Amino acid sequence: MGDLISTHLDEAKREVITARTGELMGEFGRLYEQQYAVALFNKMRFDLESGGGPQNQLLHRKVPLKNKSIFSGALFQYLEDNKKWRNRFLFIPDSYNINYYENKQAHDRGLHPKGTINCAGYRVLTSMEEYLELLNTSLPGVKAKVGSSPFLKCATQFPLILWHPYARHYYFCVVTEKEQQKWSAVFQDCVRHTNNGLPEECKVQTPAFTDAVRLYRQAHGHYGTWDMMCGTPPQILANLVMDTLLPEMRDLITPKLKGKMHERQRNWMLISDAVYGLVQSQTQAQYEAVVQSCEAGRPPLETTIRTDMDQIITSKEHVTSKVKALVLPKAEKLLKVSIQPYISSILDALMEPTSRGFFEVKDLFFRELVDMSKNLLNDGNKEKLGEHMEKISMLAFHPVKMQSCYEKVETLSLEGLQQRFDVSSPSVFVQRAQILMREQMDDAVYTFEQLLHQSLEGQEKEDLCKTVQRCQDRVIKKFDYDSSTVRKKFFREALLQIFIPYMLKQLSPSCSAELPHFKELIFEDFSRIILVENIFEEVVLHTVMKDIMMAVKEAAVQRRHNLYRDSIVLTDSDPNLHLLGENPPIDWAEEYGGGPEEVDGEHNTGDPEVQRRRRVKQVVSMIQIEGNASVLPNESCLEVPAVDDIPEEGTEVRSDTSLSQKSEKQVSNGTKEDVNKNAVDDKPPTNRSILKEEESTTERSLQDTASKSAIDSAIQEIEKAVQEEEHEVRTQEIAESSSSKEETAAEEVKPTSNCEDEAQIKPAETNKDTTSSTEKPSDSPVREEKAVTPPDQQENHIMASTQDSQTENPIASSQPDDSGFQSSTNEAAEEEHQAGKEECNDSETGEDTGKGESAHMDHQ
Repeated sequence: MGDLISTHLDEAKREVITARTGELMGEFGRLYEQQYAVALFNKMRFDLESGGGPQNQLLHRKVPLKNKSIFSGALFQYLEDNKKWRNRFLFIPDSYNINYYENKQAHDRGLHPKGTINCAGYRVLTSMEEYLELLNTSLPGVKAKVGSSPFLKCATQFPLILWHPYARHYYFCVVTEKEQQKWSAVFQDCVRHTNNGLPEECKVQTPAFTDAVRLYRQAHGHYGTWDMMCGTPPQILANLVMDTLLPEMRDLITPKLKGKMHERQRNWMLISDAVYGLVQSQTQAQYEAVVQSCEAGRPPLETTIRTDMDQIITSKEHVTSKVKALVLPKAEKLLKVSIQPYISSILDALMEPTSRGFFEVKDLFFRELVDMSKNLLNDGNKEKLGEHMEKISMLAFHPVKMQSCYEKVETLSLEGLQQRFDVSSPSVFVQRAQILMREQMDDAVYTFEQLLHQSLEGQEKEDLCKTVQRCQDRVIKKFDYDSSTVRKKFFREALLQIFIPYMLKQLSPSCSAELPHFKELIFEDFSRIILVENIFEEVVLHTVMKDIMMAVKEAAVQRRHNLYRDSIVLTDSDPNLHLLGENPPIDWAEEYGGGPEEVDGEHNTGDPEVQRRRRVKQVVSMIQIEGNASVLPNESCLEVPAVDDIPEEGTEVRSDTSLSQKSEKQVSNGTKEDVNKNAVDDKPPTNRSILKEEESTTERSLQDTASKSAIDSAIQEIEKAVQEEEHEVRTQEIAESSSSKEETAAEEVKPTSNCEDEAQIKPAETNKDTTSSTEKPSDSPVREEKAVTPPDQQENHIMASTQDSQTENPIASSQPDDSGFQSSTNEAAEEEHQAGKEECNDSETGEDTGKGESAHMDHQ
């Protein structure tokens, strides 16, 4: 690749690149210096005159992703060097740049990533057909067929491609469609975040930059929206350079490219990426120099504006009145013919999908709180509440859950109006609406956090569900009001972005020639602050702004899409709420979750790496779980996680426990469900499991000791009672030689009841010990010859069964086998149990026979 770049990007072509970049940056620098002074004046005037519009009811989080990472997981990546697919571990920090590593172990060891992807300007593609269609536009006349290129053959049916018009392309793939959808949502969130690279809190630099870029494009005949207005300022400027530089370089290099169609396309992508890198490095350095120069001259400029503010305003109003006299008649005619008939239709096209997206945000927020309340009904403690709030706190930055909200806005279509008003595509408005939706969700979640935390302070015992419900109702009302305010502002800005470029394009040819004459009306001291070009655009803006405001106001009066009227202003409805916004962020897991959790089984030590890993929490997790092998043919790759093995935040620590519990569940056929058996068996026992085994062993030993002592004392009492009974029997035989038949029959009935008692005792002991104690044959004649009382008989049987159970205790204490079928030990126990029943029946039969014989002898 180095030879290719050095061959086609020789010194002469590099000089062309530097010259074109320098020309653009020189013109941009002049425009930026002019717009910087204008933006500084507008900011200072707004600070003095602003009466304050509708106040936001929801709180705003200052640092949303502090100590957070967004995403991590493994998938397959195509390597262009060796033209093979390899498994890669991707980690996405709070900057939304994609870092890919050799494997997860390389990331855990803190090694440098194999590469980093800045997603600004990229598009996420999920089909090869769509990619090839875009690829064919890179080199006109060079068409590649599907399947003709080796590096276009995806290893699976579910590709994920990051496409850029100037930078290199990245190829990934997964094994299931659900994985593709989840990774696509993550990549789109990275693109959405990095595209929004202009900080809104910079009230001077950001307006100056956007106006300078817009004026530069208008000077070259480009009006309307621009899809590549994405990323940081150096990236946007590099895109601006590449718009004109790339066709020139293509004409110089393309005739020299050799090889097949796919080889020429691949080589051209590599050359384009190298050119884009050179341009971006030059725009970075030159833009920083321009900004430093303007910032150095800011203090004296602020002093001049602050001193002469009134005179500057008066002079600007005088010039504005003169420009209005020239522009207003033409603008009103154009407005009446070409703008007013389309305002309502374009507003409807914007309101429908945008409002559905905001409604979905509200529903998602509501569903999450309802699920939390349902879980708190079963186990409503603060520790459980902390676990749920830890997940809900980052709901706005969960790309998979928020995808349903973003998809509602993606249906926005301006078909039939794009060419008329020079709108390249609705993607600019779609991404802006999605960013606003994410901000609204985070504001609602943050406000709910602060209200709930305030309600829980100082309250030891209270119904958590009622507390959650009260805070939820307050936040929903505030969300409805702020949602209406944000959407109305978005509709006005979108309509202005559509109509203003069109009107400027139509009015500039007839007005631009006369505008320089108005510069004579401006004092020289104010010539840096009052610019005629800006006044011309402000006049056009105010001309169309009145009709746009009326259209949005009418939609609010009709309560369309739950828009509030402008007269409904909730000023200081909750004055103490904004004081909560100054509180530090809430760590729910640490405050209500019983302290910080261990990471990967590590104890809280003083190791800084362990502490860092414990602090950095992940919004979404797709870390792979061992046990599933998904390897490409002829490749030595790690496993790509299945969709079912994608745990959420907080479930990774308990994954092994849940697997072991699931493996012990019984199914209907009597076999055990073997779930990830290797992973469970190979897992070493934890300290908690060892302690539980020791405790259970100690309890069993104590129970055995107590039972043995009770058995010994019972044996002694039984032996003593047997001796006494024998003595009494012998005495009775000598003294009462002629006993009556009724007494003999009464004494002989007792063994039968004793046998029935034995039959009742044996099943109970069998169920308790999982084995049946076998009767000794020698016991039955003793019971027949000696008329022992039922309690004594039961004691004799307990002694015998105790001895048998002691001999069979090792077998009974053995664990059941993993197969789930009945073991041989259990079968033997059942056979012994049946034998015991038969012996009991035999003893009953023998006793009945003995009764008949004794009765016959007495009769004789």
